[in-house]
Amino acid sequence: MKVSDKVVQNLRILIEQNNMQVGDRLPAERKLCEQLGVSRSSLREAIQQLTSMGMLLSKVGAGTFLQQLPINWSQHQIVQPLSLLIDQDPAYRFDVQEARTILEGGTAWYAAQRATQEDLQNIRQCYEQISHFQAIGDDEQAAIADAQFHLAIAEASHNLVLIQMMRGLFDLLQFNVVLGRRKVYTEARTYDQLRDQHFQVIDAIERRDPEAARNAVCGHIEFVVQQVRMIDEEEARRQRASRLNRT
Repeated sequence: MKVSDKVVQNLRILIEQNNMQVGDRLPAERKLCEQLGVSRSSLREAIQQLTSMGMLLSKVGAGTFLQQLPINWSQHQIVQPLSLLIDQDPAYRFDVQEARTILEGGTAWYAAQRATQEDLQNIRQCYEQISHFQAIGDDEQAAIADAQFHLAIAEASHNLVLIQMMRGLFDLLQFNVVLGRRKVYTEARTYDQLRDQHFQVIDAIERRDPEAARNAVCGHIEFVVQQVRMIDEEEARRQRASRLNRT
């Protein structure tokens, strides 16, 4: 188990022991480190993890607030074993992509029908952040923005079950995006294609075209799957050739 996951568990226990409620502010960072016996970096990683999943809310200059009671954090336990499966079995990521196609096809469909102007602004902001971080070479932040883009579409569906499913799997989604970006985003031409695919999703949602939105997001995910398969096959061929040359 990662250190941050242990910190999450201990943080949950602390919140329960102090009988904190939704909206309550967590103790200051230094005090939390002392109470949990962890470093600031480990604490920050755990808080960021929970914030990205909608369980905590961090406000600049104000602190970190409880968004969801620990009783609902059990969904977090899904992420670690699934991430381990992806690490141990690279082919497993294709199962994740299939699941994304089913889930995100639905969220895009409803987002095209229900998105408010605020939702559209949020989706477009995430899109612009992907381009910004990609341009400055910050792959980690670009991956986060990419995952946030897909989460923003889910939130625009205004279907609470779909939103909870996407939030619950956010870390897994981000992990999957990072793996895909390491392979697919290495060429400028491919990046341009992926950026255009993201734009097509936005355009379909803004035009209130559910079918086009679903097709655009599913086509985007399928494109990534095919690109990763091609890259994996090419890498396997090079490895076989290298072994033959050594014999």
